[in-house]
Amino acid sequence: MKVHDAAARAPCPLQLPQRAYFSPTVMAVTPSTKLYQGSSRQEKEGASTSQALIDTGSLLRDAIDDKVADLVGFLLLKYKTKEPITKAEVLSSVIKEYKDHFLMIFDQVSKSMQLVFGIDVKEVDPTSHNYVLVNTLGLTCNGMVNDEQSVPKTGLLINILGVIFMNGNCAPEKVIWKMLSVMGVYDGREHFIYGESRELLTRVWVQEQYLEYRQVPKSDPAQYEFLWGPRAHVETTKLKVLEFLTQINDTIPMAFPHCYEEALKDEEERSQGRVIVSENGAARTRVWAYSRATSISFSCGK
Repeated sequence: MKVHDAAARAPCPLQLPQRAYFSPTVMAVTPSTKLYQGSSRQEKEGASTSQALIDTGSLLRDAIDDKVADLVGFLLLKYKTKEPITKAEVLSSVIKEYKDHFLMIFDQVSKSMQLVFGIDVKEVDPTSHNYVLVNTLGLTCNGMVNDEQSVPKTGLLINILGVIFMNGNCAPEKVIWKMLSVMGVYDGREHFIYGESRELLTRVWVQEQYLEYRQVPKSDPAQYEFLWGPRAHVETTKLKVLEFLTQINDTIPMAFPHCYEEALKDEEERSQGRVIVSENGAARTRVWAYSRATSISFSCGK
C-alpha cells in the first residue's frame, strides 16, 4: 500500500470520546420553534425559563466532565498500585451525588482509559461489579517510569503501530509526526501526558523492541522510518491493531480490504507456525520416549 494512499484512508488515530452525554431530562430541553402569541411578559418569562434550563444543563455537563476526570485519575492510581476496583468504592469515593449518571460517566472513562492510556477496564464479576485494569491488545509495556507523575502510554504506542501497519509496515518518520500532531504531540515539545515524545519513540520504545527506527537506505540528507519491533510482533497482531483502530472510528476492518487481507494472512501464518512448533515438540517427545523405552529394554535384557 502506498504511503499517501494509506494515510488518506487510515482512520484518525486516538479520537477522544465526545464531551459528557446529556441526560434524558437535559436532552428534552430545546428551544421551541413554534411562535406563541401572548403578552411580552409571557414571552420574557418563557425565555427566562428556557435560559435557566439551558444553564442547568450546562452545569450538569460540566459537573459530569469533572467526575469523568476524577474517575480517570482514580483508576490510574489503582492501575499503578494494582489494587482491586469495585463499583461501590467508585460510587462512594468519586461519583458520590451523581450516582444516577454512573453508567454514562463510567462509559466515557472506559473509552478514555483505552484510547489515551491503552488500558482496558474489564468487569470480572457482574454480580458484585468488580473490575480489573489490563493493557490493551495484551501489550506488556506501559511506558511508565518510576515516578509519581508518570502515566501509561500504551495508547500512543498502539496508534503508532497502526499507522506503521497501514503504511505498508514501514512508515516514514514525517508520516508518524504528522499523525501525532493531530493528537497534539509534536517533535521536540513536552506533552502533558506522554512527556518528551522523541525520546519515547526513538529511544525508550526502540530499546524495549516495540519499534524499530532506522535510516532510509541511500537517503541524502538522511531520512528515517519506523517499523514494528520484534516485541510488538510477539505481543500483538496486525489484526488486533486493525480491529482496535476501526472500532474506535465506528467502522469495520473490511473497510480497509488490503490491510484486512494482510492481517488475515498474518494470522494464518502465525497459526501455522504454532502448529509446526507443536508438532516439532510432539515429535521430540516421541523420540525421547522411544529412546527411553529402548534404553530400559536393553538394560532389562542384560
